[in-house]
Amino acid sequence: MIADSNSNVAWHRVQLKKNREALKAFEIAQFRVGRMTGSSTKSEQEAIASLKRKIAESERCIAAHERQTRRPLATDLGSLTQVRWSNWNTRGVARH
Repeated sequence: MIADSNSNVAWHRVQLKKNREALKAFEIAQFRVGRMTGSSTKSEQEAIASLKRKIAESERCIAAHERQTRRPLATDLGSLTQVRWSNWNTRGVARH
C-alpha cells in the first residue's frame, strides 16, 4: 500500500479495509448458519447496510484523492494526449 501524505485519505483506506473484512464476516456467518439472504434479522440488515454505506463513502473519498494527485502511469504519446494538463497539479490542491 502507498503511504498517504493526506491523513484523511489514510484513515479512509484503513476504514475501507476494516469495513470490507466486517462485511465479509457477516456474509460468511450467514452461510455457516444456513440462513438465506432474506431471512437475516433487522439488526443484521441494518449493520450490513451501514457497512456498505461506509465502504462506498471511503471509496469515493479515495477515488477523489487519486483523481487529484495521480500522475499518468505511461509516458507514451497516446496516453499523455488524454491528460488535461490544465487541471493537473503535483501538490493535490487546487490553485485558483
